Amino acid sequence: MHDVYPLLKKTKFPYISRGQLKSFQINLGYKCNQACLHCHVNASPKRKEMMSLKVIEQILFAINKFKIKTIDLTGGAPELNDHFEYLIIEAKKLGCHVIDRCNLTVLLEPGKNHLFDFFKNNKVEIIASLPCYEESNVDAQRGKSVFKKSIEVLKELNKSGYGYKRDLAINLVYNPQGPVLPPNQLDLENKYKKILKEEHGVIFNNLYLITNMPIARFGSTLITKNEFNPYMKLLKNNFNEEALNHLMCKSLISIDYEGYIYDCDFNQMLRINLSDNIKKHISMLSKINILDKINVADHCYGCTAGSGSSCGGALL
Repeated sequence: MHDVYPLLKKTKFPYISRGQLKSFQINLGYKCNQACLHCHVNASPKRKEMMSLKVIEQILFAINKFKIKTIDLTGGAPELNDHFEYLIIEAKKLGCHVIDRCNLTVLLEPGKNHLFDFFKNNKVEIIASLPCYEESNVDAQRGKSVFKKSIEVLKELNKSGYGYKRDLAINLVYNPQGPVLPPNQLDLENKYKKILKEEHGVIFNNLYLITNMPIARFGSTLITKNEFNPYMKLLKNNFNEEALNHLMCKSLISIDYEGYIYDCDFNQMLRINLSDNIKKHISMLSKINILDKINVADHCYGCTAGSGSSCGGALL
């Protein structure tokens, strides 16, 4: 796989700094039951990295100390971590809203069927990957039969009340199929809702459009196809200054499976440490000036192109 960071390091991206810290985005490990082409984590069934209980306890201590309001669980497939449910239960006790970034099909894995009730009982918000409403496009990006399995899981979540009840939100995520910007979020959301309801009887709350980041597996593919430079030019040419004030990194930190802290999930994958370029651990959070500047590189243009992009969809 190609190393993309040398192509991103030199940048003219504007200075940004963090405001009030409200959220922890926690990567519970890189193991996943899928290996998607656009995955910026390089997750797959072969990965073995997993967050330990010790690190989870350190994170829970920090959640309590800093009065964190939201935890956003990612992976890989976060549900494959043995301590996934423990973290959610304890975080809920501390008053946290919990988001699970679910690939849907993981809920059909052996021993995971009980998570339908677990999510419902703990009011976990689900943000689920479904990069298209057409079976052929989803399977091309995510693997054979992924679309059918995803629809099966969505129907089961609907039966549990997800998509119907206010406190049981399920939001879908769209990623473009290649090196292009996402379309208008509201227009595509309406199309998703119409087709999924009419053809599959599935409902959901919101559709989030996320720009593909030119890093890791996707970035390496761009290099192989000689599309890296044109894609970066596309991102820069569509830079939207209004998106700067809404960037997700301005209110969260990203925590890797070992407990080290980064400005965002993408910086984590590129191993770009905090502002002084020294690795810092969640156990040291009280000694860190978290309001300092955010480390940037050219991939940040992916979050500010067009309508902007975040883990919660378009920024504008």
